[in-house]
Amino acid sequence: MAALQPAGQGARPATLGELRSSGWVSVPVKEEVRRNAARRVAEGRPVVEGVRGYEDTVLPQLENALLAGHDIIFLGERGQAKTRMIRSLTGLLDEWLPVVAGSEIQDDPFAPVSREARELVAEMGDATPVAWVHRDARFGEKLATPDTAIADLIGEVDPIKVAEGRYLSDELTIHYGLVPRTNRGIFAINELPDLAERIQVGLLNVLEERDVQIRGYKVRLPLDLLLVASANPEDYTNRGRIITPLKDRFGSQIRTHYPLDLATEVEVIHQEAQPFSAAGLSVDVPGFMVDVVATISQLARLSPHVNQRSGVSVRLSVANYEVLSAAAARRALRAGERDAVPRVSDLDALIASTAGKIEVEALEDRADADVVDRLVKSAVLTVFKERVPGPKVADIVLSFDEGTVLHAGDDIPSVDYVGALEALPALKQAVVALVDGAESPALLASAVEFVVEGLHLSKRLNKHSIGPRATYTSR
Repeated sequence: MAALQPAGQGARPATLGELRSSGWVSVPVKEEVRRNAARRVAEGRPVVEGVRGYEDTVLPQLENALLAGHDIIFLGERGQAKTRMIRSLTGLLDEWLPVVAGSEIQDDPFAPVSREARELVAEMGDATPVAWVHRDARFGEKLATPDTAIADLIGEVDPIKVAEGRYLSDELTIHYGLVPRTNRGIFAINELPDLAERIQVGLLNVLEERDVQIRGYKVRLPLDLLLVASANPEDYTNRGRIITPLKDRFGSQIRTHYPLDLATEVEVIHQEAQPFSAAGLSVDVPGFMVDVVATISQLARLSPHVNQRSGVSVRLSVANYEVLSAAAARRALRAGERDAVPRVSDLDALIASTAGKIEVEALEDRADADVVDRLVKSAVLTVFKERVPGPKVADIVLSFDEGTVLHAGDDIPSVDYVGALEALPALKQAVVALVDGAESPALLASAVEFVVEGLHLSKRLNKHSIGPRATYTSR
């Protein structure tokens, strides 16, 4: 997080007098955000960066809320970019903001609210030192937990300050919580319903009256905040875990969602997945295998065997893509190959990365691994039907009817698949079309396994598996 810029550095005013002379005008944080959001909208730019699939659904609602100057709550299941959007809102703040130097709550030099800053301005007048805070330092965030206390959010008596000789009745003994320390900025509460009800009550003044009250002190801090929260809709609406008055004080409630189509899921994968890097090894994931990974998540969100209340995060797609790449790399390293391309035989590795990210409905005869295996096979079949035309399928099956046998497995070198293609012209034609004419043996091997597995899953070929090996024959 960016630190305060020392007074006097660069061309920025270093004192209150210089700030007045510069013509700088103080505006409320919501007005600041509105102004910068309006500029982005007018320029055709999104108000938050790096979010895919929300262009026609969530982002218009967010733009409306920001232009209206509302406090916002995002409702959505896990892995729907709620936190990313919240943290990206700092981009709508001005890059630098002047504060009373040394202020704990980022006091406005023109209108300080803490006693310490008020006394400093009264004593020094135009000579009051001014520091500059970067936009990144104007964001505060708290993950709501049942043990969160009012002291964490609002403040508490600081025993050290009392020990220094101040009286308990002195306002200067207060240690400010996260909310006051984010004054003139954006404060976010993640998983809001997890706050105890008495703590939720403590936020009512922040949202409506824009002040905080600490213990029994007659302290009123008119805070300037944009408050943003996130929640799971199951907790927010059905279980009654948020008090009605607090719900009523949020100006806009925005519902997020998972990617609505395969193309968006693929975009998220390419944006978020960490590329595999190893000396002397090149990893290339062909489009049809990326589609398989994305389709697994899409099918899981429709599966009756997966708990939909828990959700199926896009992190599942990202993790599966990374594990699939790693499995291909491991196989290539063991085989001494320099090019690693994921194959269907590598998909078994996804059980480890999928099982921990979905909640399987309790079924006596259906283990987690079995549910994942069914999702993987359904995804392969779905992508196969979209990628390989029907006429080509018939020609390939006819070749196998003539007695051809094809062996596959993660221990078979890529060049062996290339040799098998020469005996199956129809399969070669389909494979070459699938990889757009590429000649890489590793890529061709991946396409061969994909096509023959698709034929097996569509009940056009038989498959006999023994350990890591599989044999495809005519039915």
